[in-house]
Amino acid sequence: MNKPLIVSDNNSKSLKIKRQIIKILNKEKFKKTNVMIVIGGDGFMLQTLKKNKKSKKSFYGINSGSYGFLMNKYSNKLIKNLTKVNTVNISPLEMTVITNNSIKKILAINEVSILRQSRQAANLSIKNNSKNIIKKLVSDGVLISTPAGSTAYNLSVHGPILSLNSKKISIAPISAFRPRRWVGKIVSDRSKVVVMNLDPKKRPVSAVADNVEVRNAKKILIKIQTKIKFSLLYDKNTSLQKKIKLEQLRKEIN
Repeated sequence: MNKPLIVSDNNSKSLKIKRQIIKILNKEKFKKTNVMIVIGGDGFMLQTLKKNKKSKKSFYGINSGSYGFLMNKYSNKLIKNLTKVNTVNISPLEMTVITNNSIKKILAINEVSILRQSRQAANLSIKNNSKNIIKKLVSDGVLISTPAGSTAYNLSVHGPILSLNSKKISIAPISAFRPRRWVGKIVSDRSKVVVMNLDPKKRPVSAVADNVEVRNAKKILIKIQTKIKFSLLYDKNTSLQKKIKLEQLRKEIN
């Protein structure tokens, strides 16, 4: 009998859940083969999505990590939950990094971080296509986030929480020194954000797509890659949109 594909992180908690799910699937009928069950934390889910970017499967995450924003809670009612899921379609950012020696393209589902690589602050210029957003930002770096990633690192640097249907991306400074009061900018998801390192020899920077780093970046181009769409499945009462709204409420209360 055809069954959903199960992928799991290698820690003991994930492997234990995997064994339990295999037992459930052996007892109960669930014939949808277009579903991939992903057991782990948010980081493992991000890795799995990128490895399967050409797949037409839908991804149902089960959390075995700490917070598990992209995941569902494990339940013995797995089959029932899988028959009543909500689907969220998200497109990743595509980061193109130009260094002295290479041009690299990497996907980011949550965010792209441009970070100072030495003890000195980074000097960056930021454009939306050819229009200046800021001519010179002196800071520890800058972060460009998708709506799905806006409650992650973006929220930690005081960036805005974006609704999934906002059709926006966030640009947030990391420890801005000059201009001190610059709080960042929200731009259309059709934007092509261009970040230039104004002093690459003296003030090198790294460009990081989720958890993949490229060092000594001179120019970074970031845009939504609309040709790729990931379908994430959520239990009926725990959709990604609801999780984002809860984070918005927490921010307002705090």
